[in-house]
Amino acid sequence: MSDRFQAALTGISGILVTPYGADGEIAPARLTPVIDKAIKAGVHMPVVNGNTGEFYALTIDEAVRMAHEVAALVGDRAPLLAGVGRGVKDACRLAGESAKAGAAGLMVHQPPDPFVSPRGTVDYVKRVAEAGDGTPLVLYLRNDAIGLRTIAELCSIEGVRGVKWATPNALRLSEAIAESPDHIVWVGGLAEVWAPAFYAVGARGFTSGLINVWPERSVAIHTALEAGDYAGANALIGAMKEFEVIRAEELNGTNVTGVKSALIELGLDCGPTRPPSAWPLTESQSSRLRSFLKSSGLV
Repeated sequence: MSDRFQAALTGISGILVTPYGADGEIAPARLTPVIDKAIKAGVHMPVVNGNTGEFYALTIDEAVRMAHEVAALVGDRAPLLAGVGRGVKDACRLAGESAKAGAAGLMVHQPPDPFVSPRGTVDYVKRVAEAGDGTPLVLYLRNDAIGLRTIAELCSIEGVRGVKWATPNALRLSEAIAESPDHIVWVGGLAEVWAPAFYAVGARGFTSGLINVWPERSVAIHTALEAGDYAGANALIGAMKEFEVIRAEELNGTNVTGVKSALIELGLDCGPTRPPSAWPLTESQSSRLRSFLKSSGLV
């Protein structure tokens, strides 16, 4: 793993939206100003085909195209992390294509199969690692019910270099860190709001959907946490928390809706979300979003 990728992994993994055109088809070029703004602000690693990118609403062909076109938009300005997942054959195809596109790392979505097993997950990740042909892997862990033994086994697979911890259990995170190989980078996977708690038990860096809208605030929070300034980080988080509250409503069904609605307000229209995500925001949600953007000086 390159030093550049290692450093970026401990920074902000900025989960990019997937833009759509008026015809409802993906329109990657619409991301250009979003990516440019994020990288200029200091976001360390853009992420394509993440959950804020509506990964599960895309076809695999669309996800492949997103990986290639976003890699071209980012260029050599920052390492790109590319999400892969779903059925093992789709995940392997996407891993290979993302590696060819120039992704610095592959983020492996936790399999959503209703009959997923811990040992089957290990086999799944091994297959993806092989398909990625040596590209470093970052595990996206949204359910820690697979157990500490399996988490440690996954972290011991050749090529696995990080874990995006997206379960609200800081105690279990600390236990997983203790049980797993020392080279693993543990990334806070529940965005800015949970970053201080995860930092406190050993995580470094965090994921962010806010970077599509307000990358400067995400970078300021990261800077505070790296300096051990928890009070400063929490104050910065408190001033953007309403945005995350809106995104968490309707069983998190407005997660991407909030981001894309804010982008429209900022004149960076990336289209709507696809069902089953909620679209558009309700009148109440829209009013609160506009108030947040105005009070934050974004509009």
